[in-house]
Amino acid sequence: MNRRVVITGQGAISALGPTAKSTLSAMMDGVCAITSLEFPNADRLSVGIGGQIKEYDPSAQFSRSELALFDPFTQFAVLSAREAVAQSGLEFGEALSLRSGVILGSAGGGLQTQDENYRLVYEDGKNRVHPFVVPRLMMNAGSSQLSMIFGLRGACYTIATACASSNHAMGQAFHAIRGGSADVMLTGGSDSMLCFGGLKAWEGLRVMSSDGCRPFCATRNGMVQGEGAAVFVFEELEHARARGAPILAEVAGFSMTADAGDIVVPNQDGAARAIRGALADGNLSPEQVGYVNAHGTATAVNDRTETAALRNALGTAADRIALSSTKSMHGHIMGGTGAVELLSCIAAVKDGQLAPTVNYRTPDPECDLDIVANTARETPVEVAISNAFAFGGLNAVLALKRFG
Repeated sequence: MNRRVVITGQGAISALGPTAKSTLSAMMDGVCAITSLEFPNADRLSVGIGGQIKEYDPSAQFSRSELALFDPFTQFAVLSAREAVAQSGLEFGEALSLRSGVILGSAGGGLQTQDENYRLVYEDGKNRVHPFVVPRLMMNAGSSQLSMIFGLRGACYTIATACASSNHAMGQAFHAIRGGSADVMLTGGSDSMLCFGGLKAWEGLRVMSSDGCRPFCATRNGMVQGEGAAVFVFEELEHARARGAPILAEVAGFSMTADAGDIVVPNQDGAARAIRGALADGNLSPEQVGYVNAHGTATAVNDRTETAALRNALGTAADRIALSSTKSMHGHIMGGTGAVELLSCIAAVKDGQLAPTVNYRTPDPECDLDIVANTARETPVEVAISNAFAFGGLNAVLALKRFG
């Protein structure tokens, strides 16, 4: 028999706020944290906006020795994990540490470290780089640092599947606990790709907006990148109950599929199969779903395809299910985006609060769903699903259920 998995802690940092609480509060207030970019050579970019974390002082959070090893994406993961573990009330003793692990998602890893050192070598002509460049930029840096900080000696790895990385990571953490190989997992994702090299590469794809992120709106003209992280404590239900832990939501189902088609163009069949699979995995029906946090990148093709996939997967139930894309507020955090977006799904099933899609101006007949437009909504939600559909045709969908 499968074991039940619950969420007992959450932590985050994003352009909306330095904690999960402040990020959620800003979401529900409909704050758009997409602003002008501030970093070296930003003036050489044609896209000058993003969900950049500002008024952030790393030296106030970490020692000099830590900063020598921590790229911003690792810093964000550590800060989020600290918050999540503190909320959960967990103490990792000898026995529990062997039954606990870390699975994070990231699309870029230490991209800022890589970009900075490329510039030092190729532009400034330096012949040496810092000896910790590799430990800073490697994809598993965030996961490994969390395992060491908290003494977690179970499975520890990072998943890199572009924009689906966090959802894949959280799905694997869910499977580890449900299947009995772990009792507790720290999971989520982190990315910090707002640097000249990172954005210059994305500009080449011609999918970026220079004037704002407007998912599902007829005036949408592209995505806007953000940065940040979210980390959650996933825990086996009876283990959480035995210690009187706060339970935020239950992880009910997960599914992942591949389009096996185009490397960048999404396919509605693959997405629909992932949505149906997550519901089937949790023994849930479309009629139980009350909220969808959409992938909603605000590109013309993605939003239209996702709408069709939801109608395909949910049938007539799609007409009454509320949907939003919080990317309109914090930007597309790439491999970390699914984790930050899961905050809104937890708020939906726990508190009946539905985050809005801001900047929504004009309905698009091809995106004819119940968009939570511009203002948050309050309504009881039994089940929420979080969609992540990545380049490479990789789809990962999580289903959360109200606990209690």
